Amino acid sequence: MKVSLAYIEEPPFYWTGDDRSPTGADIEVANVILHAIGVTTIDYLLTSFEELLPGVSEGRWDMNVPIFATAARAERVAFSVPVWSLGDGFVVHRGNPKALTSYEAVAKRGDARLGLIPGQIQVDSAKAAGVDDSQITLFGGQPEALAALLAGKIDAFAATAVGNRRIAQANPELEAVAHASDATGKAPVGAFSFSKQNHDLLRAVNEQLRLYLGSPDHRARMAKYGITATEIDGVVTGNAAK
Repeated sequence: MKVSLAYIEEPPFYWTGDDRSPTGADIEVANVILHAIGVTTIDYLLTSFEELLPGVSEGRWDMNVPIFATAARAERVAFSVPVWSLGDGFVVHRGNPKALTSYEAVAKRGDARLGLIPGQIQVDSAKAAGVDDSQITLFGGQPEALAALLAGKIDAFAATAVGNRRIAQANPELEAVAHASDATGKAPVGAFSFSKQNHDLLRAVNEQLRLYLGSPDHRARMAKYGITATEIDGVVTGNAAK
């Protein structure tokens, strides 16, 4: 049995390693889950964020690595049970010279420039907080946005707090700033996605995810990438209740 899985370059969740093979926290989860359901060959396909949803819904590949599961995206694809819960944050220059600690802080500073990736939930969050279009620069992917940040073309790049910590570790001139939780204390969840016609694969993956998520093996694998109980426990509890 063969399954094709699309991914993008977004450490620590998924990226192309030095040996040109896909690696990352969600890649490991995919490997474990798919092999457990009898998949013998996994074809990993590198694509762009904007191609993830149309690619899987049109049947160009079988499933996508986890992305945030929103109502709008659920109209186009079928999501698995959630695999993580992640809050947002910024990557900024060390010392955070413009004191950018939230989207609202960006909105209050007309000279603050924020880098975002089109289609990601950070775009909607920024605009909802009042960040003006003139303050936003859109990039095709994380590498391009980070290059602009390092070059001083933007003041902050918005992504997940977990991913930002890894970026800061790899770039001493940068630091990660996590956003405070909202009033509910809940962070958005992410999940694998499939074509709405691919019922059998979705069902098999979900059954195995419910067994695996939160297990000692899962927690140990995620810890290697800086993903902790904070990002795992909420979805494990929620999945068990379903």
